[in-house]
Amino acid sequence: MYEDSHTRMEVVGKIIQVLPAQEGVGRNGNPWKAQPYVLETLDQYPRKVHFEVFGEDRIKANPCDLDQLVTVSFDIESREFNGRWYTSIRAWKIQQGDMTQAAAVPGTPAAAPAAPVAAPAAPVAMDPVANVDPFDASAGDGTSDLPF
Repeated sequence: MYEDSHTRMEVVGKIIQVLPAQEGVGRNGNPWKAQPYVLETLDQYPRKVHFEVFGEDRIKANPCDLDQLVTVSFDIESREFNGRWYTSIRAWKIQQGDMTQAAAVPGTPAAAPAAPVAAPAAPVAMDPVANVDPFDASAGDGTSDLPF
């Protein structure tokens, strides 16, 4: 029997953007709040990871500042909307510093730091207010030089 249905996923990096907080009211009438961030991994070829802390209590319990080194524990979830899939990375714990090195057993020789788990960057979800899909090429002016 499984003790926990979640696989522990972590990423280590530096906070490079603190995005504006988002809030609203769910279908059930309850208010919600989310604080999104962008982290850059410490790999030889750094990756950027967009994640969010969901819920006012978690936001208060897990503060992050720009340029801060953090270890983010998170869950990944994908949802389908109108035949397209959107993925979100939701942090449930943020620790200051690189916790992969702190897990080493005292008194043993120092091992090379564990490579952080880098999740793919989460795509931006559809803007529910403007009802615009950010990945719809026909919605823009066609001058984008992005490869996708």
